[in-house]
Amino acid sequence: MRKTHLVGTWPGLSAPDAMTTALRRVGAHLLRMTDGETGDRAVWGSRTIEWLRANPDVELIHDGVYADYGTGPLFRVREDRTLDPRNLHLNYFHTFVESFPAFKYLRDQAGHSDIRFQVGLPAPLDLTMLAFGMDVAMSDRVIPQAWAQATIDQVNRIVGEAEEPVVFQLETPASLLAVIGAPDEAKEAVARQLAHDLHEIMAGAREGTHFGVHLCLGDLQHKALAEMPDALPLVLLANAMATGFPEGRVLDYIHVPFAAANKPGSFEEDWYRPLEALTLPPEVRFVAGFIHESITIEDHRGLLHMIERLARREVDVAAACGLGRRPDPAQAWDAMDKAIALINGD
Repeated sequence: MRKTHLVGTWPGLSAPDAMTTALRRVGAHLLRMTDGETGDRAVWGSRTIEWLRANPDVELIHDGVYADYGTGPLFRVREDRTLDPRNLHLNYFHTFVESFPAFKYLRDQAGHSDIRFQVGLPAPLDLTMLAFGMDVAMSDRVIPQAWAQATIDQVNRIVGEAEEPVVFQLETPASLLAVIGAPDEAKEAVARQLAHDLHEIMAGAREGTHFGVHLCLGDLQHKALAEMPDALPLVLLANAMATGFPEGRVLDYIHVPFAAANKPGSFEEDWYRPLEALTLPPEVRFVAGFIHESITIEDHRGLLHMIERLARREVDVAAACGLGRRPDPAQAWDAMDKAIALINGD
């Protein structure tokens, strides 16, 4: 049965406010949800990057704010240090402990006790790109490995604390950008390597841990980092993620962007043609991120039909990125309403 997916953030004055809104609007159509990632968490990994200012292993080389891509602070590892995972401030466990009891109460009060709590995890490559620059992210293995170990430690702490299964969503615009930018003859190999790096995090988690993957083009200030010439990069990454997935862990879904922030997806069938090569196992849900504020529900129905026909499977429906990225909260509610209409066939 078709469902919808909330990538991570959506409008709300607080986590309880955001969760209450989501449960009221789309709760019957969700399999999982975060706490809305409100406040300073709405600017994705910036909260984690800001804590590098107090990290003894690094030094600030360029200060800035997150007004646009490339305008945030930039760091480097000190010459006499290495990046110690124990010095990296990841707030996943802290926010889980704060929000999980409220999530369970609100979820059960709303009558949707089957919804699982979702924890968003910016991928190590992406945190490296944000904090140290794209050149370092593409050339240095030690820094991403430090982020990876810190992430694994947080995941296992959460699993140990939770009284029920939690879904961890690995989020990676950088991986999609790397495949887009690779030469045509190297795209598949690049996708396999990037998937392998994410698999290592999943393999480090406790047996039975559930994961999802959010591929993204970026949505800072509701603008994308890049656009795709067609759907091939996301198909290559999705296939690579499902191939060689660590035993004993569960891949629940892969979410992919068909829109690019404020730009809706293409209406040209050739753009989606690579979906014919999608090879996800049937138990892994494929979440199509094509819901957009600027096109009609009739347009969405046409896109949904085309995506499902080419992918040869029913898909879940979603926006391309978090609904909290929109400049107007009404656009988030519009996306939720469109998701329900597509699910119900209205």
